[in-house]
Formats: sequence, structure tokens, C-alpha cells
Amino acid sequence: MLVSGAVGAQEVWVITDSSNPVTGKAAFTRLIELDAPQRFEAELAVQLPSDPQRAAALVQQRLKQGSQPLQTRMRNAYQGVADAWSLGITTLPAIVVDQRYVVYGEPDLDKALARVAQHRKDKP
Repeated sequence: MLVSGAVGAQEVWVITDSSNPVTGKAAFTRLIELDAPQRFEAELAVQLPSDPQRAAALVQQRLKQGSQPLQTRMRNAYQGVADAWSLGITTLPAIVVDQRYVVYGEPDLDKALARVAQHRKDKP
């Protein structure tokens, strides 16, 4: 989804975690949940046996059974963390517009985008 012309953005990333939900009606292009890898790993680790070899085999089986959708989910989760890290995100939630503007700590996407739009208007 692309953001409305009010902000004039091509890309809007919402970077957050399960403790910092973001609300709003504006569209965004990407949602990065920094705790997604941990949730994913916890899913794979449910009811694993105490024997490390059996546990490893069961995790491998679960990964194979999940097939491409599971692998895609896993790749996206870890890529999101790497992308947020590469941008230097320090506070959650973070709304990133065109990988150039960041609004930290605003849980309302609409308000964050309005702040970016105002900044762009004030400093074209």
C-alpha cells in the first residue's frame, strides 16, 4: 500500500514491537515487528523434548512442514530487524518515511505522518 498524497511519501515503514502498538488509518508499505523473530522461535520451540538431538530433529521437521510460507515469514522477520538496525532506530514505535524521516514514540500513524508532512512543508 502507498501512503496518500498528503505526505507525498513513497514508502512508510512502521517499526514497533508487540508492546508498542501503532494505530491509525493511513496506509503503510511495511510493518516491522522487532520481536517477531522471538515469537517465531517460540512457535518452533513449543513442546520440544529435552533431548537436544530429538529437539533439533523436531524443529527441522516443523520447518519442512511449514514449507515456503514459513521460510518467508522467518526471512521477513529477521530482515526487518536488520533493516531497522541499519537505519539506527532507537525508540519504538518509529514511523520511517522514505528512509529519510523518522518520527519516534508516536503510536498514531496518522499523527506521525502529519508531522512529517508539516516538516516537509516548512522545510521543502
